[in-house]
Amino acid sequence: MSEGIRIGVDLGGTKIEGRAFFQQGKELDRIRVATPKGSYPGTVEAIAEVVEALESRAGSHGTVGVGIPGTVVRSTGLVKNANSTWLNGMPLQRDLSKRLGREVRCANDANCLAISEAIDGAAAGYSVVFGVIVGTGCGGGLAIEQRVHNGPNGVAGEWGHNPLPLQTAEEWPGPICYCGRHGCIEQWISGSGLERDFHVVTGRKLIGPEIVALSEQGDAEAMQALDRLEDRMARSLAGLVHVLDPDVFVLGGGLSRLDRLYVNLPPLLSKYTFGGPVETPIVKAVHGDASGVRGAAWLWGPSEI
Repeated sequence: MSEGIRIGVDLGGTKIEGRAFFQQGKELDRIRVATPKGSYPGTVEAIAEVVEALESRAGSHGTVGVGIPGTVVRSTGLVKNANSTWLNGMPLQRDLSKRLGREVRCANDANCLAISEAIDGAAAGYSVVFGVIVGTGCGGGLAIEQRVHNGPNGVAGEWGHNPLPLQTAEEWPGPICYCGRHGCIEQWISGSGLERDFHVVTGRKLIGPEIVALSEQGDAEAMQALDRLEDRMARSLAGLVHVLDPDVFVLGGGLSRLDRLYVNLPPLLSKYTFGGPVETPIVKAVHGDASGVRGAAWLWGPSEI
């Protein structure tokens, strides 16, 4: 019989992953199921069933936090900005709470990354943590004193939908984003952005891992594509230093596995930041792909378990 467990759920576009943790963060169990794409009722039920299965196997009820690919508006309780579009305009947090018979807390998945790493990961000990997810897309999240900071509009950290700073003539106006604007950071700094840029420049259509593999083999065009990615990331992070000046940047998502980022980004960041050099560390998420689901579990503080 487990006592004081916490449950985190990561709601992705293709899978729903739930994990149960002991109070201090040691993992107890995990379950992964397919996301019912396009079905809001199906998504609510799938999340609830994952939670119930984890609790049944643990022999205990727990607190529930859910990381989502969007945000819950404080004033309405409705989801917005989700790239899993069937969630937009829906009261997900409220419906999950009703279905499970207890309060459920939802937060943006990048915010979950930030709080996970702030509590017991690469950013432990830092007060202001900015988490960056660079995967298929690009998002950001903010944790202050080990708590998620959403802001009144629920968009604190939505860094990926700012325009790419200091655009060159070749970069202007930039590719169109699903948000309807041109040149968003997400369209440049992401796996899909890397693939598009490589194709436009070289005429070669490859997926991200293939480009990375070629760069490691010394392919000049692949290496130049990653150089451009890093330069754009540094410009974009410099804007965050100017506005927020966080204590640390934590990178998660598929592209965060590139070790060269942690060598090349710091000098580039200093190049683009007013009054450089910049002392802000740029670190890789310790918990990797588990950061989101761990952060969702940590939406509840220790005293609330």
